[in-house]
Formats: sequence, C-alpha cells, structure tokens
Amino acid sequence: MTGEASAIVLSRQDLREVTAFAAMCAEAVLGTFEADQPDDSRPRDAVEAAWAFARGGERGKALRDTASAALKAAKGTNTTAAREAAWAAMSAAAAAYLHPLAKATQVKHILGAGAHAARAAELVAEDDRSVGARHLEHVVRRATPTAVDVLKRFPAAPAGGGRVGELIRVLDTDLRALAFTR
Repeated sequence: MTGEASAIVLSRQDLREVTAFAAMCAEAVLGTFEADQPDDSRPRDAVEAAWAFARGGERGKALRDTASAALKAAKGTNTTAAREAAWAAMSAAAAAYLHPLAKATQVKHILGAGAHAARAAELVAEDDRSVGARHLEHVVRRATPTAVDVLKRFPAAPAGGGRVGELIRVLDTDLRALAFTR
C-alpha cells in the first residue's frame, strides 16, 4: 500500500538506550521547572520513570502516566522556560514508546527531550540562541553510539515545529555526523 512506512527493527535495549539519552537531556533542565513550580514533582517523576525503564524496568502504564502527568504540569507553569522543561521531561518518558516506523516524525521521540531542554535553556538566558547551541553541543558529546545508531535508522527530522523543530533538526544533523569506532 502506498504511503505506509516500512518497519525498523528496534530491540528492547535500543529503546532503553534512546530513553536514557532522552532522560539525560531532560534532567539537565528539571531545575528550571522546579524553580517555577517547587511543589510539583511530575516532571521529575517522568524523568525518574524514564531512567527506571532505561535501567531495566518495565515499559508500561506507569511510564505512560508519568509522561502524561508531565505534560499536564507544563500547563500550570508561569514561564515558557518552565513549560519547555516540563515538555522535555514528558519527552524523556515518551521516548520509550518510539515506534518502529520509518517516519521522520519518530525522530521527535529520540530528540524531543534534547530540543525542549535546549529551548528551556535559551529562554532562561533571555532567548539567547547561543545558549541553546552550547546546550546541544553538550548533548552531542554525551550521545551514546547506540542512541546515534537508532537515530540513523530513521529518516531525517521533519520540517516545521518552530524553534524546537529547528533545534531538533540541528541536533539530528549533528548526531548523524558522528562516527563511532567499534
């Protein structure tokens, strides 16, 4: 049938590595959310659930629920930076649900946490885009060979998505350029 995406083979370990990568990205900006909403643990809970899955835990309803809760937490923020930080946490928990379809939109499951975190960092720095660029450089340096290998199985990130979409595409390009020796 025309228009259907082909399947990509993803092991449970691939999903764990992608989720660990996303959790690392989101963890860096949890403080931005917590400074805005000190009594709301939902984004931190989502990142902790992502780490638990990455370290061998189950990929079940509890993980999905923490992603949903972080998304709801974003709606109650006072600043756009805090909202982006909550979205990064939601993206970290959602990374475990990367679909094995060769669609460019799936790249957001891999890189969304990093892009939202970079955007949060920019906004904290009064929309200084050089801060976002430095944040992405740090993310690229910490990427694992497996996370990059999984990314390279998918088409390049899609157009659109505003500033976060731009950050996803920068991160996508930079990670695809990495070459790891085995």
